[in-house]
Amino acid sequence: MVIYVVQNYGQFNHLITRALRDIDIEAKLIPNTTKPQEVQSGCEAIILGGGPDIARAGNCAKYLDLGLPVLGICLGLHIISEHYGTAVQSGAKGGYGSVSIERNMKEKPIPEDVLFAGCPERFSVWASHADELTALPSGFSRLATSSICPYEAIGNASKQIYGVQWHPEVSHTEYGLLLFKNFYQIVREQK
Repeated sequence: MVIYVVQNYGQFNHLITRALRDIDIEAKLIPNTTKPQEVQSGCEAIILGGGPDIARAGNCAKYLDLGLPVLGICLGLHIISEHYGTAVQSGAKGGYGSVSIERNMKEKPIPEDVLFAGCPERFSVWASHADELTALPSGFSRLATSSICPYEAIGNASKQIYGVQWHPEVSHTEYGLLLFKNFYQIVREQK
């Protein structure tokens, strides 16, 4: 099984591919201009990598309609949000650095929380908040929040689409590799 990591011109997209390979998940970095039919026939799941600008996201929005599991990272989360009708705006804090996130464990258990299986209620991540979601897209659940961003992670279990504001591929993010392993488990279970 191979996961396609979609290159959105972000500085860490190669690290995503490397992190997956380091935990024995086959991954291939592809340009965001790859035709949707090539993506659908070539992989089991997609990770929408980060990048500087949603205007340069190529075919990413089309990949969300292929019926494949998707994990959006930073810009990937924004692509998901806009595709499902929620705008993205400049964040109040901006910049890139450490943020303490809190899982949404106060409400009833939600199926999307499987993305964070084995993670504590609070942990530290590295994120850019230059842009953020303005609201929760219809059909999605809020999975994590922070003191500076209400939508640090979202998910829709029925569509198998998840997004995180932070970068799980960088070493400063706690439980980043576990998040990738959990996403891989979601992909394996849908087969």
